[in-house]
Amino acid sequence: MAPRKSKKKAPSFRKLLKTSNIKIENKLKNRQFKQQSIAKKHRKEQKKLKQALNNAATRTPLPLERYKKRPEDEEDEEEFEETLPVDMMEEDDLEQMKAMAQKASFLTRDLSSSEPVHARKRKQENVMDKYEKVPRLMQKEQEKELIHLLPIKDKTGIIPQTMEKPVVKKAEKENEDEGDGDGAEEVNAPKPLPLLTTQELVVLRRKRLEERKVCIAALGSSILSDPSANIKKLKELRSMLVELDPYVAVTVRKLVMVSLMELFKDIVPSYRIRPLTEAEKSTKVKKETQQLREFEEGLVSQYKFYLENLEQTVKDWKQMKKKKSDVVSLKSYKGLAEVAVKCLCELLVALPHFNFHNNIIVMIVPLMNHDCKKISEMSCEAVRKLFKQDKVGQASLGMVKVISGLVKSRNYEVKPEVLKALLCLRVKEVEVKKDADDIAPKKRFMNFKEKRKHLSRMQRKWKKAEEKLEKELLEAEATECKEKKLKLHTETLNIVFLTYFRILKKAQKSILLPCVLEGLAKFAHLINVEFFDDLLIVLHKLVESGDLSYRESLHCIQTAFHVLSGQGDVLNIDPLKFYTHLYKTLLRLHAGTANDDMIIVLQCLDVMLTKRRKQVSVQRALAFIKRLTTLSLQVLPNSTVGILATNRVLMHTFPKSDILLDNESQGSGIYLPELDEPEYCNPQNTSLWELHTLQRHYHPIVRKFAAHLIVGAPSEGSGALNVDLSRKSATDLFEDYSIKGMTFNPPVATPSSKKKEKFTIGDALLDSDLKKQIDSHLEATSIPSDLNFAAHFRKAFI
Repeated sequence: MAPRKSKKKAPSFRKLLKTSNIKIENKLKNRQFKQQSIAKKHRKEQKKLKQALNNAATRTPLPLERYKKRPEDEEDEEEFEETLPVDMMEEDDLEQMKAMAQKASFLTRDLSSSEPVHARKRKQENVMDKYEKVPRLMQKEQEKELIHLLPIKDKTGIIPQTMEKPVVKKAEKENEDEGDGDGAEEVNAPKPLPLLTTQELVVLRRKRLEERKVCIAALGSSILSDPSANIKKLKELRSMLVELDPYVAVTVRKLVMVSLMELFKDIVPSYRIRPLTEAEKSTKVKKETQQLREFEEGLVSQYKFYLENLEQTVKDWKQMKKKKSDVVSLKSYKGLAEVAVKCLCELLVALPHFNFHNNIIVMIVPLMNHDCKKISEMSCEAVRKLFKQDKVGQASLGMVKVISGLVKSRNYEVKPEVLKALLCLRVKEVEVKKDADDIAPKKRFMNFKEKRKHLSRMQRKWKKAEEKLEKELLEAEATECKEKKLKLHTETLNIVFLTYFRILKKAQKSILLPCVLEGLAKFAHLINVEFFDDLLIVLHKLVESGDLSYRESLHCIQTAFHVLSGQGDVLNIDPLKFYTHLYKTLLRLHAGTANDDMIIVLQCLDVMLTKRRKQVSVQRALAFIKRLTTLSLQVLPNSTVGILATNRVLMHTFPKSDILLDNESQGSGIYLPELDEPEYCNPQNTSLWELHTLQRHYHPIVRKFAAHLIVGAPSEGSGALNVDLSRKSATDLFEDYSIKGMTFNPPVATPSSKKKEKFTIGDALLDSDLKKQIDSHLEATSIPSDLNFAAHFRKAFI
């Protein structure tokens, strides 16, 4: 009979593989669990061992109690000992038995031993290793000081040995200290300064200073002659920043700071030095390349240490804490700090491409808000220079980020000069629209397959040479990528506008508001269209609130019209309220301090009336021309010239304004100069009579403009202006004829003198009788004593 077949199916390979994987995972888990349990058990034993050692070290072991034995027990014990075969045992075995009897119980076991209880079941370990692993204990008791001696090892184990520190009497200790102190003073005490007179001190100081100057000059010239070979001398020169000679310490440190600054400006390369990677360090290079790497590495390290020294100098001055080893007085810290800040500012402007430029920015920006006026002005001037010379925008972006963070961290309580520096940014275009050059497809070079398909062998050869030449020409241009520049400028302006909008929202009564409004007026044409409505509402509220000064309100108006003249042309907004406010406040200007605000008024008029000529009515233009002419009578000559130049442009822009030059024209209504609405003051019913007054002005340019406007401001003919005056804008004329120097500009011609060389008395000037009387009196030597004028007067009439 055949064996019965099993109904169970043979497991597949996948199942076997799956089960084997599960078994492997279980084995791994069991192994990990076993290792964890062993480690846990080991930690417990170590904990118990340390605790036992602590107890043994802190407590002195008590002797075992010995109970008095009864005489009966003593007799039984003697009988028992007599029965033992002691004579059959050797002496060594007997002593070992007695020792084992003492260790019979855990109470009698020496706890200072590191041997576990069940030592026989485990392998024998080295006793010295266990003793070395035990941590040393610090004596907590201050009453008795213990000295740890070398331990003693016997059969029972290792016994630690300690002894009390012997107490030395105070008198002996003081004598020893005095003796040690005298010896130390003999070794480390500086030589006392010689007692010299003031003249000798001056001569000595001059001599030492000359020596230091010669040393600085020698080191500097050697570094400049061969920087790569003498880069190590930078360290020698930098070590003089800690000059310890009290006579010349301050002066030498200042000289070294300035010398190192000039050296770095000369020897620093025109590129940024990056650290080498591990792969680059391990590769073999040429000898010249290795020398260049060493030079770059040394230069970067010395430059870093130099900047750290400058930063530490400024910090010491801020904290006003004198160091123990420093020979410089607290009064000299300010002078050193000023020189250090000056060096930092020079490096900020001269080396914007080199390493650690961002670190210099972080050091300089907080100093812009410092209480010291000189340091604050130096820092602000350096930041303005950096903004003006930065063509790419990378350094400007880093500076703007730090300034924005400073303003926010100080809760908008910073000096206005910090935000005024942002007005020097060279950001003129942040356009989303691309230029025609960007839209045009770039020239693409042919690949190898295209060349082989369409060109012959000789043509391919010529094409290759042509493409190589074109690539070299493109590299020779070395122009910055427009897209990169545009991206940096956009990010910079986003941070600037974010700072401005935060101040407008949270700190409207801050002293920073004028700077914010001035900045918005300058960069308003670059603001995104999405913010126009909200920005105009905020500006109108500020103008109507009355909390702003006249200059601040002018900046608000200028910002609003810059917004509307740029991308705001697509918006259907009539800024009538801004026109009304400017028309109402024009007569506030005068020949005093308000004369400086005239340039903002001229810029506002250009944006409001000339550039928006299609949105301005004739009535509004006539009202502004009349009011400006009235204003020209009460301001300084340069402001008068600017106003008349603006009126000339408006007369050309609005030809119907010649009605103001006609006396006989009559319209409906009467001119109302006191009305603040330019649309309803009936300006067509008046004339520019002020021009006749200005024709008699002492300033020659004012007289020329007045005569030019009276005849209708012609472009050609006898009444036309000179080319120099007609081509200049109103703001340029305002600046050209400024009288800030308190002198006439142009100077007034002196009147011609008509003096005669000799003055003789003749018949033409004097009567003959009068001449005779004068001659007789002049020839008379004696003067009459009695001068009775009344008698002579009567005789003359009789």
